Amino acid sequence: MPAPDAGSTATAGSKGAGSKQGSRPRAGVPVWRTGKPDAFLAAAVDVARTAVEGIAPAEQIGQHLGARSEGDRLVTHLFESKLPGYGGWQWYAVLTRNSRSKVVTVDELGLLPSEDSILAPAWIPWAERVRPEDAQADEAAGETSGAETPAQDSGAGHAYDDAAAAADDADDDDDADADDADAAADDAEAGPDDERERPADEAD
Repeated sequence: MPAPDAGSTATAGSKGAGSKQGSRPRAGVPVWRTGKPDAFLAAAVDVARTAVEGIAPAEQIGQHLGARSEGDRLVTHLFESKLPGYGGWQWYAVLTRNSRSKVVTVDELGLLPSEDSILAPAWIPWAERVRPEDAQADEAAGETSGAETPAQDSGAGHAYDDAAAAADDADDDDDADADDADAAADDAEAGPDDERERPADEAD
C-alpha cells in the first residue's frame, strides 16, 4: 500500500502538515492528497498512537495533528514530535482496512518533516555550485602560492647545498689524513730495508 512520500515536495495544506500557503515547496516535505479521509480510519486515533508508541517513547509523541487521505481506505495520522533535535517533525502512522471491514491494519510508521522543520539544503552538483568568482579566487591563490614557493624552495636548496659541500670537504680531509698516515707507515717500513740494502749497493 502507498505511504507518504518523504522525498516529494510540499503542497498547501493544513495545520497538521505544517504547510504554508503561497510558499515555495521544500524538498523532503511530503505531498498530501486533498479529499476527505475514510471516516472509520480517521477515527482510529488511538490505534495510530499505540502503533507509534511501538517505535518511540510516549513522552516523545505529542498531540494528534490530523488525519490525511492517501487513497481509498488509506489514512495517515500525524502526531507532534517531541524528539530532541527534531522540532517541527511529525510522527506518522499509515492505517488501512479492507472493503466493508472494521479491522484496522497498520501499514507504516515513521517520522516526517514539515514546513517548520530544519532540513538540509537541496544537493546541487559541483559543476552548478562553482561560480566564476570562485574560479578567479582559486587562480589568485595559486599565483600567490606560486610566487612564494620558489623563494622558499631556493633558500632551502642553498642551505642543503652548503651542508652537502661542507660534508664533502670533511670527507676529503678525512681521506687525505688517511692517505698521509698510510704513506708514513709505508716510509717507516721501507726505511730500515733501504739502509740495509745501501751498503750492498755501494759495495757493488
